[in-house]
Amino acid sequence: MKNLWPILFLFVLSCKQKKEYNADLLVKNALIYTIDSSFSTAQAFVVSGGKIIAVGDSATLDKKYLAREVIDAGGHPIYPGFIDAHTHFYEYGIGLQQADLTNTHSWEEIVDTINTYARRSPDGWIIGNGWDQNLWKNKAFPTKAKLDSLFPVRPVLLTRVDEHAAIANQAALNIAGIKPGQTITGGEIETIKGKLTGILLDNAIGIIRRKIPPPDDSVVQDGLLAAQRNCFADGLTTIDDCGLPYTMVNTISDMQHKGDLKIRMYVLLLDRPENYAFLLKRGIIKTPRLDVRGFKMFADGALGSRGACLLQPYSDQKNWSGFLLSNPKHFQQIAEKIIKSNFQLATHAIGDSANRVMLKIYASVLKGKNDRRWRIEHAQILAPSDINMFGQYSIIPSVQPTHATSDMYWAASRLGTKRLKTAYAYKQLLDQNGWLPLGTDFPVENINPIYTFYAAVVRKDLKGFPGNGFQPKNALSREEALRGITVWAAKANFEEKEKGSIEVGKYADFVILDNDIMKINGADLPKVKVLKTYVNGEKVYEKK
Repeated sequence: MKNLWPILFLFVLSCKQKKEYNADLLVKNALIYTIDSSFSTAQAFVVSGGKIIAVGDSATLDKKYLAREVIDAGGHPIYPGFIDAHTHFYEYGIGLQQADLTNTHSWEEIVDTINTYARRSPDGWIIGNGWDQNLWKNKAFPTKAKLDSLFPVRPVLLTRVDEHAAIANQAALNIAGIKPGQTITGGEIETIKGKLTGILLDNAIGIIRRKIPPPDDSVVQDGLLAAQRNCFADGLTTIDDCGLPYTMVNTISDMQHKGDLKIRMYVLLLDRPENYAFLLKRGIIKTPRLDVRGFKMFADGALGSRGACLLQPYSDQKNWSGFLLSNPKHFQQIAEKIIKSNFQLATHAIGDSANRVMLKIYASVLKGKNDRRWRIEHAQILAPSDINMFGQYSIIPSVQPTHATSDMYWAASRLGTKRLKTAYAYKQLLDQNGWLPLGTDFPVENINPIYTFYAAVVRKDLKGFPGNGFQPKNALSREEALRGITVWAAKANFEEKEKGSIEVGKYADFVILDNDIMKINGADLPKVKVLKTYVNGEKVYEKK
């Protein structure tokens, strides 16, 4: 009998070894906001092959599934991976390697920052981004005099936070061949008393940008990876990059194929002939992590640089109404071209005049209700009579709630109180189609989607100003805001069947937070931190 014990032991052991895993990951003991159609919650879900195969209560799923990995969430809240419906991901990554001018509070501070940067990076162009004269005591645009004295030979280009204004030194202007009195459609080259100030608006910036050598491959890859790290740290698992050249598609695809770039990307190509030629011939590009199915036009500039195209002059510059960046005939021709395809069209439109032009052009080709999901990016300032066109023609307003809380200090001076009533009108826009994708426009705004949620719901800045919120009638509910950064953002990309909620069959993209954004006091929302971020069931970030 004693000799049988080893045999019995081996038999039992072999039985245990034969018990096969039937899942890759079990997440349990969590408060899971599924964001399904009924906005239900759950305790657990199971992942296999990068997708969710079961959602339910912890006891049931724990008994049914033997997973290779188990996450006990300890009661922490879990949400679908956050989606940013409007970013400039590539530009953000490249900008991380340039001079950072965000949150500078004077032109003198910027000059000091550039001087320090130039000593650290002694060769080539000096490129900086992120300045905003509206944060300065003297809110007027600067001039290039100090840049010329410090850098008489080395070219400098410093772009405003919205990328629709920039200042260049004389060396850069010389390289680009820019002269006093020169004009350009959809842009402005500022002169005072017949002399260049260095300030360039919108299309005028492109004259210089075309002279800047493109970043080499290593800089591009480092930039994309740096941007990805920051996105994962803030719980973003999908981003919409709104305006890339077609040449970037292969770079992104290669990095994703190698496993270096894990973030999912929805890409809109820039309004350029070569981009239309490339994508219209090739067709939609769709992989699990890359979706290229649309184009991005720019109708006008930004309100902060007075490049937004308004129906009536600016309240603080009586002889100026901004401008369109192209002739309306161009926008009409593109719309007529894209409507014949299965591609999406998105257009940057800030001012009420730019929005009216684009809404009418869209309407002329869309004809009525549809599921083309053509988008107006920003939809920031609208004439009251134009708002209902979004619903009539199923046009999707893609908005960025932190724009409202960034602009609220000076927007009234640009627009006056009457026009301000239908600016940043997110609730009114939500009511048009019953859903509303939300984003940040980073690097224009902070990339943190919880700040987006906070601005949409509370309508205050991070210091709690103003006390009653900025235009609180246009605040979104917490459920609406959460849908806006998850499933509605996915829907804007035709991706709502594969992501944006924690449901069976969808990608296992999710985020674990240290507090519940659906329940905590509004003032505490900006303090909420990401504990872990997962893409395809793989942990891509963990808070240290």
